[in-house]
This record gives sequence, structure tokens and C-alpha cells, in this order.
Amino acid sequence: MKTPWVIYGSELSPFTLKIIAIFQQREIPFQFMFTEGSRWENIKIELRKQALVKGLLPLTWPIMDEDDEFPLVPYVFNNKGENFYDSSAIAQWIEQQQLGNDKDSLYCPENLALDFIIRLVDEYADDYGLYMAHHHRWKVSATDNNAGARLAHELRSLAQPMRDRIAKNFSERQVSRLPYLFSVAPKGFLIENLPESLQPPSHNDFPPTHDLLEDSFKRLLAACENILQQQPYLFGQRFTLADASIYGQLAMNLKDTSAANLIQSLAPTTYQWLLDIHEGDFQSITKGNKGNLTLSERHKLLLAEICRTYVPLMQQNLNAFNQYQSQGQSYFNEKAFDQNKAIYSGIIDGTPFKHVAKSFQAKTWRALLSRWNALSTQEKLSINSLMPESHGLDKDTQNG
Repeated sequence: MKTPWVIYGSELSPFTLKIIAIFQQREIPFQFMFTEGSRWENIKIELRKQALVKGLLPLTWPIMDEDDEFPLVPYVFNNKGENFYDSSAIAQWIEQQQLGNDKDSLYCPENLALDFIIRLVDEYADDYGLYMAHHHRWKVSATDNNAGARLAHELRSLAQPMRDRIAKNFSERQVSRLPYLFSVAPKGFLIENLPESLQPPSHNDFPPTHDLLEDSFKRLLAACENILQQQPYLFGQRFTLADASIYGQLAMNLKDTSAANLIQSLAPTTYQWLLDIHEGDFQSITKGNKGNLTLSERHKLLLAEICRTYVPLMQQNLNAFNQYQSQGQSYFNEKAFDQNKAIYSGIIDGTPFKHVAKSFQAKTWRALLSRWNALSTQEKLSINSLMPESHGLDKDTQNG
């Protein structure tokens, strides 16, 4: 390793972008694999990742249980032999170990109500934001994204002769996964001049969700624009985990032409904010008294959007997961989806949907409910004053 830390991932992944932003903001030197690695360095780090996934190397953090599964990317490794995955867990580790510079916390331990909201925004971005980002790459930017070619370029030191095949196979696979990632086309949907293998698919008897995801994306942009026109970060003068998570999902589309143009046209301040963070320029968007965080009226739009989409999705997913688990179902997530198992029906903002129960989402939602239940009455009141009247956080506490 050229530095003590390696980030194993791809700039196509919003979770990789999230981790890179955290490392850059805290001024932790790292080597980004595969882009910055030699062929031999990349081979070694790929073997290390495979050994970790197969259980031949110990996982340092987080502690895994039956509800978790290893992703394709990202991972973080160091020269002490420690191995990490999961972007939010890596942020927690960085915080606990006080890695990097002496800048303020990624959380808000001095204000538990705001700390809860930061974690809520983080999980919203990681789960529902992921759906919007993938949809906007492979549907909205279907005719002008070059994601497959970008991945092939990142892997050039390992697979130079297969770059065209990698680009083609990756793009087709990601498009085929759209329904698993909540993007379901109406029956008969067709984009002109696009190969059949790249047409966003419908799925069995699943209701279409394109309009839901695109409306959600626009409302998220409006909410971020409202905040970032008034302050440098989502919660004031300090970069938090919420900023890293929202950045990761929105920045995934910065190089997807149509989606990037949409962001720039609807939310120019947010677009520039994304560009600054992507360049590692945190100074230019830091103004005033660095470090102060506040929860205020300007967050109402963002919290309303989270309660409109993410909260009901997580509630319905947890209920479905509990029900299927009680019936002896052992397959969840993408494995279950591919076998048409653990499927449930729900409604978000008046829009019907079908989806697969996801164990890792049930786990994170339980954790958020536990944090909510641990708040004092006064702390809950301070949050409730900014939330929609029926925000739903109390509905499923019996399942938490």
C-alpha cells in the first residue's frame, strides 16, 4: 500500500463516493483502487477482498449477523490487516477511532434530536436515495450515460482485452436489476433508439414506479436547494454523515448527462455543492462560524419528503420481513427477488408498489426505531414540530 488506507470501489457507486467524501473531508490519505493502483496492487487488493468475503480473513467492522450481506463495493482496508465494509459503519469507525483531522463530529452527540435526524437522513439516502440514483442513471439518462465504459476504464489494469465486454455486460446487468432497485417500467414502455437489452424493464405484475421515483427526486432537489441556498451544509456550518450520504447518491448522477442536467437546472446551488465536494473542496463551501449545527424550519421540506417515501417503505418492509420470517422464509433481498419469493405489496404517497422484503433494511429500520424510542419527550417534541403530523415513526415500535 502506498498509504495506510485503501478504498476499494468504483466512482459509479454512491456508497464509494460517500466514503471518499468522508476521507477527503477528514484529510485521511488513501489510495483508490482500482483507479490508482498498478496491475499487481489491484490483483493483491482483489484477492484480499475475495478472501474477506469467503471468510478467509476476519472482518474488523461492522459485526455481521444473518440479516447482513457483503456488497460488491465498497470496502476499506488498511496496512494493519483491518478490513471494513458498509459506508455508514465505516463512518462510525472513523468517528470512534478519531481518524483524520480534528474537525467536528460527523454526527451531533451534543444534540440527540439532531443526531437522530442526521442518522435518519443517512439511511434515507442509502436506501431510498439509491433507488432514485439508479433510476436516473438507467432510465432518465438511458441514452447518454457511459457508466459501462467508465467501469471498464477503472478496471483497465486487470481486464484490458475485455473492456468492451465488461462495459456491455455491466450496463445490461444493471438495467435488468432495475425492478429489484424499485424502478419498474409500465407495461410496453419503450425508449426510442435504445437497444432492447438496455430498455428499462417492467416486472411480472408489479405496478410501475417511474413517476414515483422521478417526483421524489425533484422534491429532494427542491428540499436540498432550499437548505443549501442558506447555509453551506445540510445542518449548518459542519459537514456531517447526512451530507456525505446525500452527496453520494446525487453525485452518482453527475456524469450521467441527462440526470446531471436535471440537477443543474432544478437545483443549481445543490449542483455546485456536489461539484465542490466531488473535487474535495470543502473550504469553498464553508462560511461563517464553522462547527455549528441546527435543526430548523428550513428542514421541513426534507423531513416531509423522508416521511412521504422512506418511512412508509421501511415500515411496510419490516412488517413483510417479520411476517415472512415467522412463516419460515429464509431467502430475502436479491436472492429472494430472483426466485419471486418474499414479495409484498404496499403503497407510497398513494402509489401502489410491489417489492421484495429486505433483511438489511429491516435491521437498519429497527435500529432507527430504537434510537427514536430512546429520545426524551422533549427531544421528540423538537422533532415533531418540524415533521408532518402523521410522520409514522411511532407506528411500528412494537416491531422494533
